[in-house]
Amino acid sequence: MEAIARPTPAQRRRRLIVLGAAIAAVLVPLIQNLAGLGLSQAEFSARGDSTLRVEGYAFAIWSLIYVGILAYAIRQVLPQTPESDIIRRMGWPSVIAFGAIALWIVAAALGQQWLTVVLIFTAVLALVVPMIRHAGGIRSILRTDMDRWLVVWPLGLLAGWLMIAAPLNLLSAMTATETLPAFLSPDGWALAAIALVALVTLGVVARLALLAIALPVSWGLLGAFVAEQADNPLVGFAALAASLIVLIGAIVIVFQLRPDVVKSARY
Repeated sequence: MEAIARPTPAQRRRRLIVLGAAIAAVLVPLIQNLAGLGLSQAEFSARGDSTLRVEGYAFAIWSLIYVGILAYAIRQVLPQTPESDIIRRMGWPSVIAFGAIALWIVAAALGQQWLTVVLIFTAVLALVVPMIRHAGGIRSILRTDMDRWLVVWPLGLLAGWLMIAAPLNLLSAMTATETLPAFLSPDGWALAAIALVALVTLGVVARLALLAIALPVSWGLLGAFVAEQADNPLVGFAALAASLIVLIGAIVIVFQLRPDVVKSARY
C-alpha cells in the first residue's frame, strides 16, 4: 500500500478523535468498576444468561483487546506515522466502535438491555463492514508492515470478540425480557447462535484472510463450553466443537485455501 508522507490537518484531527475514543473505551469500564456505579458487567449478564453462558474467565480477553486498542490509537496519532489507506479507512469506523463499547458499559450499568444490543451490534458492524469492503487492501498488507500489527490485528481482535459477544448479548436480552420466540427451545436458540457465530466467523475470515478475527471467537466458544458442559452438555459440547471448527477452519483458510493471497500477508 502506498501511504501519504504526512497527515493533513483534517487527518490529524481525526487521529486525535480516534485517540480520545480509544481512551474513553478503556477508562469508562475502569471507572465504572472502581466506583461501583450501577450494575457490574457480571450482574448485568446474569439477568439473562440462562440460555447460553460464557465462563467468566473468557472475558479476560478484554485486557488484551484494550492494550491493542491503545497501541493502535497511540501509533496512528504520532506525526511520523504515514496516512496509509488502512488508517484512513478504519479511522472513523474505529471511533464509532470505541464509542459504542464505552456507551455499552453505561447502558449495562443502568440495566438497559435493548440499548446494549443496539450498541454492541453498532460496534461490530462499524468494524466488520468496512473491513470486508476493504478486504483486498487488508490481505495485501505484508507481515513486515506495522499497519498489520498495529491497525489490522487490534481492530480484528475487537471485531472478532464482538462477533460472538453481540449474539450472546441479544440472547441474554431476549431471555431477560422473556421475548425469546417459542418456536425453538432455549437450547435450540443456543445451538442456533453457536452455529451462526461459527459460520459467520469463517465467512469473514475467508474474506479477510485474517486469523485475528477467529481467535477471540474460538476463545469465547471455549468459554461457553466450560460454562455449559456440566449442566447442559448438549450445548456445551456443541460450543466446544464450534470452537475447534472455527480455530482449525480459520488456520486452514488463512494458510492453505487462499492461493490469491501472498503468503507473507496471511497472518
